[in-house]
Amino acid sequence: MKQTLVKLLGAEAVSDDAAELQAHNGDKWSATHSPDVVVFASSTEQVSKLLRFAAQEKIPVTARGAGYGYVGGCVPVRGGISLSLVRMNRIKEINFADAIAIVQPGVITADLQAKVKEEQLFYPPDPASRKDCTIGGNVATNAGGPRCLKYGVTRNYVIGLEVVLGSGEVLRTGGRVHKNKTGFNLIGLFVGSEGMLGVVTEITVRLLPLPPARATLSAAFATMTEAAATVQAIFHAGFLPASLEIADEFTLEAARRDKGVSHVPSGNAHLLVEVDGQVETVRSEAAALERLIASRNPNSLTTATTEEECENLWALRRDFSNSLRATGLTKLNEDVVVPRSRLVDLIEFAETLQKRHGFPIACFGHAGDGNIHVNLMAVDYDSPAVRKRVEGALDELFQQVLAWGGVITGEHGIGLAKKRWWPEATSDVSREVHRAIKDALDPAGILNPGKFLE
Repeated sequence: MKQTLVKLLGAEAVSDDAAELQAHNGDKWSATHSPDVVVFASSTEQVSKLLRFAAQEKIPVTARGAGYGYVGGCVPVRGGISLSLVRMNRIKEINFADAIAIVQPGVITADLQAKVKEEQLFYPPDPASRKDCTIGGNVATNAGGPRCLKYGVTRNYVIGLEVVLGSGEVLRTGGRVHKNKTGFNLIGLFVGSEGMLGVVTEITVRLLPLPPARATLSAAFATMTEAAATVQAIFHAGFLPASLEIADEFTLEAARRDKGVSHVPSGNAHLLVEVDGQVETVRSEAAALERLIASRNPNSLTTATTEEECENLWALRRDFSNSLRATGLTKLNEDVVVPRSRLVDLIEFAETLQKRHGFPIACFGHAGDGNIHVNLMAVDYDSPAVRKRVEGALDELFQQVLAWGGVITGEHGIGLAKKRWWPEATSDVSREVHRAIKDALDPAGILNPGKFLE
């Protein structure tokens, strides 16, 4: 197969080197599987040629960006071709008048944010891995982040796509306008499709004016119940923060061990609240929020108003995952979402799971929209007995989340990690519709096979 692909795409685009195969066999989840060959695409034309060939020969193709997913979404479980899009990393246009950017899928999210900021523009989606993950990966999973509360997720900013279908045909949908009701919402279909309906080769995103000011408030509380009640009090007072994050005792203790006690506020629960907008508005909102939070008797309360001070407070939050990994335990990140009224219930349920199954559970995440990352921290995860206990705990977690009207994933997707629970999370009709769409757009079944649709 390699020689055929070299003739089709050029020698620089194809590799079966052992190190490259290993580097493209998985993501941040535990599962791995080696592809037979890696293709580094540098243009839409190359992707189109590759998929025409693969469809004809029935060869699996698993597209990938930077490999920073948490659910095994880019693991080539059927072997075949791992299609890397990291070389397609150009920011093709930033246009202030139209308030759009046109980018290739391999652009790093933080790089796009920095470039549009230079033009006094703002791209809000901010996954925690933004310095490493790609826009194409964000599109595949409909990535979110702390700013989802006020600004929404990736899907809310994608207004145009170029997609190569499983047949090799190139679909262009949407464009550079901010409103468009021409036919079905095909953009919404592809964003979040986890690489199973097509390979995205160009993305047009809408941009917002850059808010000239921001303020971040960091508050610690004695209990998660007090922190969660403060979240509700913030909304009850009519505030809509840009971000509203929460973290529990285990997460904070891991951060203290990893970063040092002086870097972490004292307490068993932590809130991070951010507001942005015009200078006078931010100043007024921050002062009002400070008074409100202070009235809730926090252990500590800090307000930052400069860019540097705000980023210093955010550094703790962005390092939570790394601090949990530094414990030496295997971190299984479950990005469940519950109705906001169930926030305390979810935290308390996680505590009962911890006692019942005998391993720590760390909870942190987006309190403002109910998307809490429930991290099962397992010792000796490679042991079959431990894995069985973990799966039992996940069974209970997902069943309870679904019973509350929640969902089993808010940002990371289904991939392989949540494949076992896909039937419980969906109806028969929903799965049939998914299957019909997949068959229509990828009739040869070559795009990212082996994931939750099978």
